[in-house]
Amino acid sequence: MLDRMRRRSLPAEHTAAVLAAAAEVDEALGDGLRGRGAGLAARRLRRLLDADAVLLAGLDGPPTVAGPAPAPELRAELVGRPHEHGTVVRIGDWAAAPLLVAGEPAGVLAAAGADEAALTAAATLVARSLDHADLRRARARIARADLRTLRAQISPHFLHNALAVIAARIRTDPDRARGLLTDFADYLRYSFSSRGDYATVADELQAVQTYLELQRARFDDRMELTVRMAPEILPVAIPFLIIQPLVENAVRHGLEPKPGPGSITVSGYGEGPLCVIEVEDDGVGMDPDLARAILAGSGPPAKRVGVANVDQRLRAVYGPEHGLVIETAPGSGTRVIVRVPRFRRGVSAA
Repeated sequence: MLDRMRRRSLPAEHTAAVLAAAAEVDEALGDGLRGRGAGLAARRLRRLLDADAVLLAGLDGPPTVAGPAPAPELRAELVGRPHEHGTVVRIGDWAAAPLLVAGEPAGVLAAAGADEAALTAAATLVARSLDHADLRRARARIARADLRTLRAQISPHFLHNALAVIAARIRTDPDRARGLLTDFADYLRYSFSSRGDYATVADELQAVQTYLELQRARFDDRMELTVRMAPEILPVAIPFLIIQPLVENAVRHGLEPKPGPGSITVSGYGEGPLCVIEVEDDGVGMDPDLARAILAGSGPPAKRVGVANVDQRLRAVYGPEHGLVIETAPGSGTRVIVRVPRFRRGVSAA
C-alpha cells in the first residue's frame, strides 16, 4: 500500500501549482459567473483541467469560453442538459457538469478533452467559490444596511444638547462657541458622508475627538479624555462609524448617570495580525447579564441601538468570532473591546 501511495503522490511543485490555480479561480469568481473575472477563471480552469477548451455559463447571459468555442447548437446542449439530468453529461468531445450553489442550479462548467472525474471536482470548486462570493456579498449588504440604520439613529438627544451648549456660549464665550460650531459641522459631515463602507482608524479617531469636544463642553469640562493609539494601526481600515457609537454609549450610559467628573479612555494597539481598539469609561457600569442581552439584541432599546449595531456589522464583515467584547460590573465602569484583523480582503478605506 505504501508503494501505491508513493506512486500516487504528486511532486510538491505540481501540488503548489494546482493550489495556486484553485485560489486564482476562487478570487476571479468573486463577482460571479458574469463578473469581470469570469474570463480569467475560465482560463485557469482550462489549465487546471489540461483541457482543449472550457466553457463557464450562468443561468442567463452569454457564456465565457477559454479556447475554441463550441458551435451554438452544441453550446445550447452543454448549458441545458446537465441540469435536466442533474449530473455530468458527455456530448462528443465535451463534458458538462452542473454547478449547484446551496442545492440550487447556478450554471454549468463544461470542458473539451478533460477527464470527467477532474471536471466533477472542478465543478465542486467553482460552486463553492460562487457560494463564498454570495456570502461575501450578503455580508456586505447587511453591513451597509446596518450602517444606514445607525446613521438614521444618530442620537437626537446628542444633537439637541450640542446645539444647546453652543447657543449658551454664544454670548458668554463667542470664540469657544465658534469652535464648537465648527466641531459640530465636522461631526455631521463625517457621520453622513458618502465615503463608503470603511474608514481608517485615524479618520474614526478624528471623528471621536470632535464628538468628545462637544460632550466636554456640555459637561463643563468635567469629562477627562485620554487617547492612546499605536501609530501602526492608524492606517488600518475598519467599518465606518465603529468607534464613535461605542464612545457615545460610554457617555450616555456610563458618565451621564454618574455624579461628579468622569473619564473616557480610547486606546488602540496591534496584537499580532489583529487591530485592537478599546473604549473604557469609569462610569456606573452595568450588570454583565445586561451586557450580554444588549449584544444579543434583547436589551433595553435605549441601551442596545448603537452597541448592538456595531456588533452586528463587525460580525457581518469579519465573521462571528470578531464581535464586541464587553467587560463591566455595576459601579466599576465599562470596557468595550474591538478585535479585528488588520488586513481583510475587500476591506479598504476609500
